[in-house]
Amino acid sequence: MAHIDYYFSLLSSFTYLAGDRFAEIAAKHGASVRYKPFDILTMFDRLGAPRPADRPEARKVYRMQELKRFAAQAGKPMKFQPAFWPTNAAPASYALIAAQEAGGGDLDGLVQRLLKAVWEEDRDIADDAVITEALKASGFDPMLSMTGMLKGAEIYTQNLEEALKAGVFGSPFYIVTDTDERFWGQDRLDMLDDYLGAL
Repeated sequence: MAHIDYYFSLLSSFTYLAGDRFAEIAAKHGASVRYKPFDILTMFDRLGAPRPADRPEARKVYRMQELKRFAAQAGKPMKFQPAFWPTNAAPASYALIAAQEAGGGDLDGLVQRLLKAVWEEDRDIADDAVITEALKASGFDPMLSMTGMLKGAEIYTQNLEEALKAGVFGSPFYIVTDTDERFWGQDRLDMLDDYLGAL
C-alpha cells in the first residue's frame, strides 16, 4: 500500500481547486495519507521566490486567467479576489493538525470546509468561530482549536522544514514516499491516479 505525504496551504487557490479529488484517488488505491499543512509565504521567502503580491504584473494577470479557466473546468464556484486573502492561516492549520492527531472525524472534509470558507464564502479562517464551526461540522471536537494549539504549532513548523527538505516548492504537492515520486498542482492529479494504479 502506497503512502502519500500531502503538503498544502489553506491559502492556495489551486489547493481549493483540487477539491476532494485527491482524497478520492487515495481511497481508490488504498493509499495512506499524511496531511501536512505548511506556511507557504514563509516557504517562498526561504526559497527566494516572490510572494504573490510581489510577482511581476504579467504573472499576476496570467494567474487570474488560469484560476478562471480551472474553476470553470472543475465546475467550482470561486471568489477570485477573496475578502480575507492572504490571511493568517496558522490557527486553522494548527486545528487541522490537531484534528489529524485526534482522529475520529472527516479530515479531508475539514480541509475542504476551510478552503471553501476562503475561496467561496469570503470568511476569515483566522477567526476562531470559523475554525470551530468547521471542526464541529467535520465531526471533531471544536475545542481542538484551543487544546491542540501548542502541538499544532510545533508540527506546523516541522511541516515547513520537512517540505523544504523534500523538495516542495508550492501547493498542492503530493509525494509518494515509497518511491519519492512527486506531483505538484491540482492539474497533476490524473497523473497521480495513473501512477498509483501502476504500482
